[in-house]
Amino acid sequence: MCDNRLNNEDEARQFAHAMLSIGAVTLSPNAPYTWSSGLRSPIYCDQRLTLSHPLVRSRIADAFAMRLSVRYPDVELIAGTATGGIGHAAILSDRVSQPMVYVRSSAKGHGKQNLIEGRLLQGTHVAVVEDTVSTGGSVLHAVEAIREAGGHVSVVFTIFSYGFHVSQEAFERLGIKLEVLTDFSHVIEAAQESRVIQEQDVELLVRFQENPNAYSEAFR
Repeated sequence: MCDNRLNNEDEARQFAHAMLSIGAVTLSPNAPYTWSSGLRSPIYCDQRLTLSHPLVRSRIADAFAMRLSVRYPDVELIAGTATGGIGHAAILSDRVSQPMVYVRSSAKGHGKQNLIEGRLLQGTHVAVVEDTVSTGGSVLHAVEAIREAGGHVSVVFTIFSYGFHVSQEAFERLGIKLEVLTDFSHVIEAAQESRVIQEQDVELLVRFQENPNAYSEAFR
């Protein structure tokens, strides 16, 4: 059954325009950015900027909360990934009146050496919140940590996804549904509509999405 409260296509376009307008996503096809991994990229995402815009962060929480209530009513706990997902996980957990934990990238080197901060009971159904999904490595690390601790994870919420094949395959392999507010393709469309990029830039951007390593090598 289709719920008319959920129109993901319209929502994706609106969020793409919002991300561009506040600078949470920027594009530079001919002078690419360098990621921490060393990869050269024509797109840079800083979704932490959304936390500085009350209207945008509220719309993100509303969209997450609606999908959660309609599609995943069994979820009992919200988990944020450190550090990008923590802020939005906290807002979402407050919006839906559910407890929250967050998952570190590595266990603490002191005290109880926790990897998961907060209370996670065996058998709890958990939704994970991440701000951006590229390869999926960091958020799937969080999913595996929660599962090892006895939690059940079937869904990850993210503001933005690059839509890389490697991440799609990884989520499918682990049986995880990825709920995305907007993605690479919608950002390209929004950037064209807003004249942030030219027609000739689109080919470079698409080339990056299809094979980021090959695109990166061309700029070395």
